[in-house]
Formats: sequence, C-alpha cells, structure tokens
Amino acid sequence: MAQGSNNNEAFLGSAMQFMQAGQSMAQQFMDYLGKNAPAFGNTPPPPADPQALTALQKKLMDQQMSLWQAMLAKQKGQEQDFKVAPEPGDRRFAAPEWRESPIYDYLHQAYLLNVRYLKEMVEVLPAQDDKGREKMRFLARQVADAMAPSNFAATNPEFVKLALETKGQSITDGINNLIKDFEKGRISMTDESVFEVGKNIATTEGAVVYENDVMQLIQYAPLTPKVGTRPLLVVPPCINKFYIMDLQPDNSLIRYMVEQGNTVFLVSWRNPKEDQGQLGWDDYLERGPIDALRVVREITRVKQVNALGFCVGGTILTSALAVLKARGDDCVASLTLLTTLLDFSDTGEIGLFIDEQGIAAREATIGKGGLLPARDLANTFSFLRANDLVWNYVTGNYLKGQKPQAFDLLYWNSDSTNLPGPFACWYMRNMYLENNLRVPGRLTACGEKLDLGSLDMPVYLLATREDHIVPWQSAFQSTRILSGKVRFVLGASGHIAGVINPASKNKRSFWINDEVKTDAEGWLTAATEMKGSWWLDWADWIKEHCGEQRAARKIGTTKYKAIEPAPGRYVRERAV
Repeated sequence: MAQGSNNNEAFLGSAMQFMQAGQSMAQQFMDYLGKNAPAFGNTPPPPADPQALTALQKKLMDQQMSLWQAMLAKQKGQEQDFKVAPEPGDRRFAAPEWRESPIYDYLHQAYLLNVRYLKEMVEVLPAQDDKGREKMRFLARQVADAMAPSNFAATNPEFVKLALETKGQSITDGINNLIKDFEKGRISMTDESVFEVGKNIATTEGAVVYENDVMQLIQYAPLTPKVGTRPLLVVPPCINKFYIMDLQPDNSLIRYMVEQGNTVFLVSWRNPKEDQGQLGWDDYLERGPIDALRVVREITRVKQVNALGFCVGGTILTSALAVLKARGDDCVASLTLLTTLLDFSDTGEIGLFIDEQGIAAREATIGKGGLLPARDLANTFSFLRANDLVWNYVTGNYLKGQKPQAFDLLYWNSDSTNLPGPFACWYMRNMYLENNLRVPGRLTACGEKLDLGSLDMPVYLLATREDHIVPWQSAFQSTRILSGKVRFVLGASGHIAGVINPASKNKRSFWINDEVKTDAEGWLTAATEMKGSWWLDWADWIKEHCGEQRAARKIGTTKYKAIEPAPGRYVRERAV
C-alpha cells in the first residue's frame, strides 16, 4: 500500500511538472515574440488580455489533472474517461510502446495538451495584421514540434525498447548515421546509394540538342509512330531538378506526355555555381524559355508550339510569353500551368519567410552577385513540414539507428539546387513581397513591359487541393489574369503528389467545373469530382491543340545535333 502511495505521489509530481512544462513552453514563446517584435509587425503589439491568458492556464491545469486522474484509473484497470488523441495524420505516437507503459502513455498525452495550450494562446495574443498572426502560428508549431518527447532518447519508449533488443547496437548505428549526415551537411531521407540519375531515374530516352550557360534543351525520342504537328515544350522549376517529372517509367509524367503522341522538349536548368552568380530574372527568361522556343520551332519547323510550366517554371514561362507577346511573337498555341502562381496575394507559409527586412539583407549580400545556397532552400521547404521531413528522420536515423528506405521522390527532394543571388532577390521582391507580376505594365523584363492579360491562348490550369507551396485558391486567381479560354482543374493531394499521379495507378481524384467566373470556393462547391488522375483529362485537352498528325521524326537536325544523351550533365551537377 505504501509503495502504491509512493507511485501515485511520483505520478502526481510528474503531472505537475508537465503542467509547468506547458506554461514554460508558452513563456519561452512569449519571450521570443517580445525580443523579435519587428518580425511580427512594424511595432510591438499591445499586451495580451491577462484574463484570457489566465483562463487558458486554468483550462490547461484542469485538463492535465483530468489526464492524471485517467491514468490512475487505467492503472487500477478502470475505464479511462479522458484521452488526448493526436491530430489526424500525426503518426509520432502510433507505436504500441507509447500506450503499453503508463508513464509514456501519460507523457505523450500531456505533451499534446501542452501543444493545444500553445496553439490556443497564439489565438488570444494580439497581432498587427494577419501575416503577423500567421507568423506566430508557424513559430508556435515549430516550437511544439521540436519539443515532442518522440525527439529525445530519454522520453522515447521506441528508442529504449530497440536499444535493449539490439544490446545497444541501435545506439551505435544512430551515432554513425548522425556522423555521416553531419559530414554531408543534411539529414538523409532515403538510401541515396540505390539511385543514379540517368540510370534508374530520369531514364526517358532522349538527347540534349542545345545548351547555353543557363539551361540544356532536351528532346525526347518518340514512342508513337505518329505525333502531333505542334511539339510540347516543358519548363520545370529552377529551384529543384527537373526529374521530379521523370522519376521512373511507371510514374514519369514526361514519358506519359511522349506516349500521348507529343514531341516533347524540356528545359533542364543548370545548377548554378559561383560563375553563374550574376544571372538575373531577365537571363532566365531570355536564355531559358525564349531561347528554347526559338530552337524548338527551328527543329520542328513550325510557327507555334504548346508549352507547359510547373511551379516557378510556370511563372518564368508565362513571363517569357508576355515578353514575346510585347515583341509581336505569338509562338505558343496553348499553355499549361501546373501548381503555378501568377497572383502572389496569398503564398501560404512560404510568404512568412519573406519581408522587407529579410529581402533587403539578401539584396545587400547577394543581390549584385553570389548564390542563394541550396541548403537554405532545402531547409526552408523541409521546415514547412517539419514532422514529416525533419523530426521523422531525426527519430528514425539517429535514435533508432535505422537506414532510410529507398524512395525516388525523397532522393529527388535531397538533390537541391542553388539560385543566383540577383535572380532570387528580384523574384522574392517582385513576386512574393510586392506582387507586381499581376499588374499590367508594372514590371519590365528583357526590355519589355509585362502584361499577362495580353496572353490569349487556351490555358489548362492545374492546382492541388492540399498544396502548401501554391495554395489552390491563389492558383485559381490566374483565371482572372490570363485572357484566353481557361480550363481549371483541381487535383487531390499536395504540391508534388498531386501532380505526379500516374494515370495507370488510378489513384486519388480531381475536380472539374467549366465555370471559372465565380470565386474559388464557389467553383469548388459546384465542381464534379472525377476518380483517378488528372493526367487523362489533360491528355484529352492537349490533343485538341496538337495539330494534324504526322510521322514521328528522329531527334535533332543537321544544325542541332545531339550533344549528349538525356538527361544531360546539367541535371547531374550537385550543389556543394
């Protein structure tokens, strides 16, 4: 009896410590806000309502006490009347070890209560504006994610169990994994030894037929006896490697495009080194899509081509087309934009990283020349989904000593690219900070005033419903900017999985609605959900713009001979 009493007292002491931990976490967050007020608005916000904060603290203490009592009841074999469940999709505490021991069962539920408290506290704190509020939410999530008991050896029962079962080998393996990743300067997300660009990823047959200091132009070999007269030029994003569109044959969007009877060309951006640190936005337009469109037309001997841009590649492509339009050149018959922003009013959480102070600092250091390192970009995108792309691997690689599984998409995710400083600074200021591209005539590129409203070709717009990089409602705003007939399609899932959704696997779904004059939410309310991949819908649409069928031709011409096999050497260059 005395022993049981002592256990209960120890348990109660632990409960009180976790109540204090939640308040301590919140106090650290408040202290940070006080020291960094300019980052959350131009002036420090007014003080928080003390009554609201007191009410939240009381709520936390009541809930922690209820949880403690439920744990005591569980020890006595009684039914628990109070449980704290993780949010949907949170797998950190899914293993049975978190519930087999009353200590760890209590530990993770107490943490979840503290996280709720922190999130609720953010909502009662005053903020200068909506962006300031979003910054506080983002920071609170980063603090909460970092403090999870699953991230620490002493509070992770999976670590303890595995260490005992392996007689400490898992600890040794974890330390070795940590040392290797420290040497690489990044967290390993996949078994990188399994993949090789050009060998088992990016294997669609083709050749580089043109190159300059910004990009290589790849022409892919035909897979059908006949092709449409109009070729298709693909412009991927320059902030990562193009082979996300050509991973392996069964999930390659590029191969699918070729299989549909398109003569496909693709811009493979160079991974810039110091020698390319002077390149700016105009260089990427002129020596990227504009150069590529000229060469594609010369090779295929046509006046018009179809063009497709993905993410920032779509922004670059559309800007380049506006330059050509101003020069009187209507060389694109149809335009496809995949998860692309033209109106940057709402850029999701990425926009939280971009403000006048930050951009001015970048402009002062790399705005005239230099590089925005790939590591900075990779870390930014990873911490947008920290539990999935950071702490998941901290736990698996270092605490459990596991070797990451081979996954082509995560290999691509780790193959980051640098950006030239002038390009990056111009892009962040004029797009993310000032949202200038949507305003006719406000921006000048390649000596021409940009007016996206002058683009009147048919347009296929794809957004994805769970996209945290290009919110689908923001992508929908392109229907208000471009003047051609628009087909807007909303895919399921996120920025990558929603786009790379092979038709053959018949997974997920997409929404269609021909009426695009309503607002985004009105469009979705009236939209029809279609099972399967949007690839099939796009294939039907692009066929209407491919022109007459003709016999497929070999790669290149006498003038544009094959320089090297696809995927080329530019995509193989890794950031250092």
